[in-house]
Amino acid sequence: MVSAAKYAKAERELKGARIYGQGAQVFFENLMKDVAAQKDDTPTAGSKRILVMVTSDRGLCGSVHTSIGKLTRSILTSKPEGVEYKLVCIGDKARAQMQRLYSKDFLFTANEIGRTPPTFHDASVTANAILSSGYDFDGGDILYNQFKTVVSFETKRLPIPSLQTIRSYPRLSIYDSIDDDVLKRYVEYSLAQLIYYAMKESATSEQSSRMTAMDGASKNAGEMIDKLTLQFNRTRQAVITRELIEIISGAAAV
Repeated sequence: MVSAAKYAKAERELKGARIYGQGAQVFFENLMKDVAAQKDDTPTAGSKRILVMVTSDRGLCGSVHTSIGKLTRSILTSKPEGVEYKLVCIGDKARAQMQRLYSKDFLFTANEIGRTPPTFHDASVTANAILSSGYDFDGGDILYNQFKTVVSFETKRLPIPSLQTIRSYPRLSIYDSIDDDVLKRYVEYSLAQLIYYAMKESATSEQSSRMTAMDGASKNAGEMIDKLTLQFNRTRQAVITRELIEIISGAAAV
């Protein structure tokens, strides 16, 4: 009941949060139209990249968190030589998965995630921490779980374009009134938008997976109770039958 109520609330809030993420994505996709097919997104030697892992502090929700860790390790193990990656771990589950092998690559970690629904303030604080960290990255990805249905989600990468990359897009000239200061502020704001969107998608995926896991656990517990009750009754009946036989046999002997 509790997990179902939390899932319903998370799904309602996700509908509004998608506007934030989709708005930022449409803007960047429009800028990239002419270069997307020509440009290779594979980072080259000397690139400084960032990976934002969106999880939470809580478990008991299936493979929601482990899928993020698996994708992160896949990216790090297949990176070209000379490419530097820094990790932003949102949630204790992300930190716990990566700290043994990749703790030296942590930019920072954040916890107390998942106890309450994520807010835009949380995303803004995270975005500000990234931008003020002193790490001058030229691109990266937000790794999150996109909610599909109650029983399914998809682990995805959400690109984070840097200010320098956006300035290099030819289609930026379409927006005549955008100067460097306005563009810089929008890029900073859009980072918070994308993080907020990813946090909401992941939170909904987590709550739906937890509800499914709790439902499965309740059914398994019910089946176990039924089996143990049947076993108890059979054992009890066997004891009663044996005692009756002993009493009858004793009476017959007298």
